[in-house]
Amino acid sequence: MEAMAVLDTIGVGDLVLLDPLTEDTLMQNLEKRFQHKEIYTYIGNVVISVNPYQPLPIYSEKTVEEYKSCNFFAVKPHIYAIADDAYRSLKEQDKDQCVLITGESGAGKTEASKLVMSYLAAVCGKGEQVNCVKEQLLQSNPVLEAFGNAKTIRNDNSSRFGKYMDIEFDFKGDPLGGVINNYLLEKSRVVHHVRGERNFHIFYQLLAGGSDQLLSQLKLERNCSLYGYLNREAPSLQGVDDAANFRAVQDAMRAIGFSPSEVTAVLEVTAVVLKLGNVQLGEQFQASGAEACGIRDDKVVWEICQLIQLSETVLEQALCSRTVEAHQEKVVTTLTISQGYYVRDALAKNIYNRLFNWLVSRINESIKVKTNEQKKVMGVLDIYGFEIFQNNSFEQFIINYCNEKLQQIFILLTLKEEQEEYIREGITWTPVDFFDNSIICDLIEDSKGGILAMLDEECLRPGEVNEATFLNKLNHVFEKHKHYESRVTQNAKHIMDASLPANCFRIHHYAGKVTYNVAGFIEKNNDLLFRDLSQAMWKAKHVLLHSLFPEGDLQKASLKRPPTTGSQFKASVATLMKNLYSKNPNYIRCIKPNDTKEPAVFTDALVRAQVRYLGLLENVRVRRAGYAYRQLYNPCLERYKMLCRETWPRWKGNARDGVQSLFSSLPIDPKELAYGHTKIFIRTPRTLFDLEDRRHRRVEELAAVIQATFRAWKCRKNYQQIRKSQILISSWFRGHVQKKKYTKIKMAALLIQAYIRGWKTRKGYKKYFRSGASECITNFIYRRLVQKFLLGLKNSLPSMTVTDHAWPPAPYQFLTVTNKELKNIFHHWRCKKYRDQLPPQKKEALQDKLCASELFRGKKSLYLKSLPQPFQGEYLGLKENPKYRKLQTTADGKLVMADSVRKVNRADGKASPRIFLLTKSHIILADPKVAQPKTVITLSDIDSVSVSSYADGFFVLHIRESSTAGTKGDFLLISDHLIELVTRLHQTLLEATKQKLKLQVADEFLVKFKQSSITVKVVETAEKQGAAPICRKKGSRRMEVLVH
Repeated sequence: MEAMAVLDTIGVGDLVLLDPLTEDTLMQNLEKRFQHKEIYTYIGNVVISVNPYQPLPIYSEKTVEEYKSCNFFAVKPHIYAIADDAYRSLKEQDKDQCVLITGESGAGKTEASKLVMSYLAAVCGKGEQVNCVKEQLLQSNPVLEAFGNAKTIRNDNSSRFGKYMDIEFDFKGDPLGGVINNYLLEKSRVVHHVRGERNFHIFYQLLAGGSDQLLSQLKLERNCSLYGYLNREAPSLQGVDDAANFRAVQDAMRAIGFSPSEVTAVLEVTAVVLKLGNVQLGEQFQASGAEACGIRDDKVVWEICQLIQLSETVLEQALCSRTVEAHQEKVVTTLTISQGYYVRDALAKNIYNRLFNWLVSRINESIKVKTNEQKKVMGVLDIYGFEIFQNNSFEQFIINYCNEKLQQIFILLTLKEEQEEYIREGITWTPVDFFDNSIICDLIEDSKGGILAMLDEECLRPGEVNEATFLNKLNHVFEKHKHYESRVTQNAKHIMDASLPANCFRIHHYAGKVTYNVAGFIEKNNDLLFRDLSQAMWKAKHVLLHSLFPEGDLQKASLKRPPTTGSQFKASVATLMKNLYSKNPNYIRCIKPNDTKEPAVFTDALVRAQVRYLGLLENVRVRRAGYAYRQLYNPCLERYKMLCRETWPRWKGNARDGVQSLFSSLPIDPKELAYGHTKIFIRTPRTLFDLEDRRHRRVEELAAVIQATFRAWKCRKNYQQIRKSQILISSWFRGHVQKKKYTKIKMAALLIQAYIRGWKTRKGYKKYFRSGASECITNFIYRRLVQKFLLGLKNSLPSMTVTDHAWPPAPYQFLTVTNKELKNIFHHWRCKKYRDQLPPQKKEALQDKLCASELFRGKKSLYLKSLPQPFQGEYLGLKENPKYRKLQTTADGKLVMADSVRKVNRADGKASPRIFLLTKSHIILADPKVAQPKTVITLSDIDSVSVSSYADGFFVLHIRESSTAGTKGDFLLISDHLIELVTRLHQTLLEATKQKLKLQVADEFLVKFKQSSITVKVVETAEKQGAAPICRKKGSRRMEVLVH
């Protein structure tokens, strides 16, 4: 252990070395370090973390590298140090580890757990598969925080559930996966939270960050004040962007492995919970005069039923009545308004609680280990802190019980570890008095006479059961218990305490006295959901919601009473304690410095109370009971060997003898030292500080010797370098002179050689000076022929008519390609001239014809017949005919095309006339007799259009299933202007939705109706059986269309 790193910080980095040790000096040390932004302090290998309420620059990648594989005490106190120590113990010593993070609400436990997780992800191995596992483990935090955390008065991101994650590693220390266990979600927050707090984060994130399309799909409005479960207010969190957090949650779910359909299903169930709070009940009376309740606003119930695909009648009956089985007979009783609201809230709480459990199970499914190899496990516990509110209910009782158990395991394991080390090293143990909270744990969890056991008895007892009978039983059983009190027990002792109401009891926890209001204890412990509600949710066709209520299946219904919430939580805590006892513990004790969540504010009274109930002073005393400082012999000898001539600079014997020789040479009282089997123990911090002072002075002396030796060595090296450089420069200069002389000789020789070769070449070329004449003449002739061709072409150009394809032939074969290219250039130029002189109407008509060509050319026989026919668009004369005035008003100036079509009946194939109106946003099918719209189809609801390859006017409009019009199925129509109709539909759809029309040209295609699909086959016949195609039904799944 490197003590200097702990001593060189602000104050004392390790409270074991604090001298003198009192509660005041401990507080002063914590405050001094906090004000200098030193938020971490050690008690041996326990880390104390004080919440700074501000971001600090101490979590960078550089900091991670600094603490990676370091000695725990060789660097400043940090949460990374305990994470690294746990990881190395897991990896190198093959010991399963657990990191226990405790403290009250707002002390920073959640952030501490995320820092531990991020450090483990940073220091373990790399690789595609390993990175994928790390990403999934880290991304589970945003999802669980969104659904399980909320703003409370004391904490903006308070965990309203307990989380214990086991991370499993292979032999190399690379993560393989993990398992998450959750404990007691505070589901009552779904239906009620006090003003100034918030519901669970996901509700606000969904409303703030969901797209308009998503909110419309979920039938939600963006305004938080519209929802009863959000207290009809929109509280914002300073410095928190709910919209950005919602996008992060969606990204995290995708990274974990949630499919898009699963993400949508989760959000739909979340929306259902939110909308249940808006279900309002009204007073009704039965024929007998008995009071009953009914739904006041059917719209909310209709929207909920649309989301979960359930009949409105089923949901309304489940919310307003209850089925009771008595003597094998079922009796339906109506509920009063108050009972109806209770049932509504119970349903909302159960849906959300089961959704949260499903999320944990789904995450576990993604992050579970896929191999069977031997694994090492590190657990990280982030559970709700000790809570003392103005009104403490069943949830606070359960939470504080869990914290009592964690305090118990801390006390036992700390003392046990200290005792075992002294026994292992052969050192005498000095007992230390401390508060053992086992008596409080027994008060709550004793299987025969504990508070939880008596609460279960009351819940199961026949007859009238209420909180008053439960409180009377507690007063009778715990009348003389020193950690329990109530108004009755105080009266018996003649104590007057106005702060303890008659319907409350008080427990003296390790963290202080907490008064619990018994109202709601029995109801929350029972946590019963009426069977009608479970069966209604089971009937829903929403896959996720259906799976959350398996007990609703009548075939598998069980009359067995489910276990109570208290007994379930007690069993979960027992399992957790067993798991923690099986691992090597690493402690992070979180402290909240103030109640206002402000940086740099240290409230002495608040911190002092936490220091007391966390038992930090007792922990230091236990650590110092025998010896305040202990260290392995090897690192101790390495650190202090310079203090003795015999051990400096190198000791040749074993480390234990070296340390004994070292300390025997120093003026240290032998009573201050104890030699264990593997460690040296020093009794008081004063002795350690004296050792450090001696080492500091000796290091300065050695530094001076090293500096002198270094300066002498540097001077010698500098002289040798100068001498070597001078020799090298001289050598290079002589070489340079000789190289320069050689270069001049070489250049002169090359110049003489060049002149001689030139003279020889010129002499031999004189007889060939006319050799290039033939090539020159040939080039001249070619140029003259090209000139003649171009001048002749100028005088023989064809007319400017674009349909004139005449062009003079090339006079010579070598000009064939050029002549063809010139023809193409001239034709393109002539077409451009023609287009430039066209009026806008003509251009638009040609543009429509071009679009029709792209859609139908070479695909449909009718296209060739439509070429000479101009596109008119309006074939009905809407403006002239007063009968169609209402249709013209419906089009509202956005009319693109009006035509008469025939709609084919899906049942028998008969066609009936319809007016077809295409506007810029809709298709309207109207009855020609009364000129009234019968069907209105939004362009975005059109999926595709199918036509045959023959010269007929039959076509099918395919409608998207998710649209409103899609419930009726696809439309079979016949038009005399099919080419123009489809072309204009394509252009309008492209303009309105920026998407091209999907056109299918085939003689057989699938058409979807309301409940089924049929195959339509187009058959060409030689004989004419009428002017239009004839549709015939062939069985229930096939239709034949005869065309000619």
